[in-house]
Amino acid sequence: MATEIKSLAPQSVWSFFYDLTQIPRPTGHTQAVQEYVLELGKRLGLETHRDATGNVLIRKPATTGLEGRPVVTLQAHLDMVPQKNSHIQHDFTRDPIDAYIDGEWVTARDTTLGADNGIGAAYAMAVLADNTLKHGPIEALFTIDEEVGMVGANGLQSDFSKGDILINLDSEEEGLLFVGCAGGIDVNVNLEYKDQEPTPEGDIAIRIALTGLRGGHSGMDIHLGRANANKQLARLLKYAIADYGARLVSFDGGSARNAIPRECFAVVTLPEADADGLWELASDFLDTLRTEYKGIEESISLTLERTEMPKTVIPEEIQDAIINALVGCVNGVQSMLTDFAGIVEASTNMARVTFGDGKFSAKFFVRSSSETRKEEVASEIESIMNLAGANVDFSGAYNGWAPNASSPILKTLSKACEEVLGKTPEVTVIHAGLECGIIQGAMPNMDMISIGPDIRSPHSPDEKVHIASVERTWRILTRALELV
Repeated sequence: MATEIKSLAPQSVWSFFYDLTQIPRPTGHTQAVQEYVLELGKRLGLETHRDATGNVLIRKPATTGLEGRPVVTLQAHLDMVPQKNSHIQHDFTRDPIDAYIDGEWVTARDTTLGADNGIGAAYAMAVLADNTLKHGPIEALFTIDEEVGMVGANGLQSDFSKGDILINLDSEEEGLLFVGCAGGIDVNVNLEYKDQEPTPEGDIAIRIALTGLRGGHSGMDIHLGRANANKQLARLLKYAIADYGARLVSFDGGSARNAIPRECFAVVTLPEADADGLWELASDFLDTLRTEYKGIEESISLTLERTEMPKTVIPEEIQDAIINALVGCVNGVQSMLTDFAGIVEASTNMARVTFGDGKFSAKFFVRSSSETRKEEVASEIESIMNLAGANVDFSGAYNGWAPNASSPILKTLSKACEEVLGKTPEVTVIHAGLECGIIQGAMPNMDMISIGPDIRSPHSPDEKVHIASVERTWRILTRALELV
């Protein structure tokens, strides 16, 4: 039963996390979870505030005798990425998450779990509720709508927090101390056109579905070489157009800007005499994908089925230009850092593509720890899409977070990790967007670090969090608060 989650250790953390799974909180729909956190602060008798953006701040006094210590702000975001498998019905704005224990992990049935960043929020709430802990003055800062544009962090005013130290709880690998992160920018592509009537005599319509890909977080998982459903279906369509004169009716792939697309669907028309050829092409292409992604993508599915003939098709010149642009557009890892081994410097994710009914729309999400590389990759996408006749604009840009090797909280958390884990932690940067860089812009004197337990496949229905890692990270966090 899902309620068994509340009995896991540490019980306070898991109890709060379970409560969060029962509150619908996709990005853009956080009012209910804001109210939950506000009520918690009031119930605990703590100073509680909500700003105009919707961020919630709760202050907890220091343990007696520790009042003179620096103010530590524990920070997490309240929203979650709404991703589900296509065969289920789930309304993330209304339905709770069906979380359950699966061996050493907690996961969810066919949806994202929301451990990103529900576990971080649960840690902060558990610290607020536990009067046996020893610590200096504490703040818990709960931001909103991190997953799309970091709205909450961008809305923070410099006087909202009094923190000297910020511990961000949004990392996803135990024993790593994160001291920097990538910045990001959205590349938005649009093109309007007039559909054409098809030539139905002797033609049939085929629906193509590429599904079963692993997807994942477009920052944390981009280096793993997973297939992008949008990119690969565009590749197949280029062959179908060239070999069999296929005409594209519609294309629909991906969902969230920060999730690697797992599924993509298209409808094409072609002469019925060429149907067998298209089926053979698709079969060969599936074999190609299984070979190219061996050991990475183990559940690839590519299906074709006849469907009703459409009333319109995309004009041939528009179809060819856009499909060629999608095939040729940069995607995935673009460069690696030289001072942090194995860490991506710049990447892009072809996140969302829709094509049909007179409009083409695509959203790419570019990440980079270098502002100039971020601009370069975004400009490359712009140039390719401009050549295809599409319009491009940019939005949602945010800066990265620069490392501080002399950080006092880094030394404190390193000591706490050594005590709990029995080994020196690895200090690194993360190729994902943490709110630290934005918060640092509003509160430049804060000393910052980011930690978290082991979370796998965030932003996908395979998301899971490791039970024992949650307990160890809790001990690291509470020991660090004692040492500050």
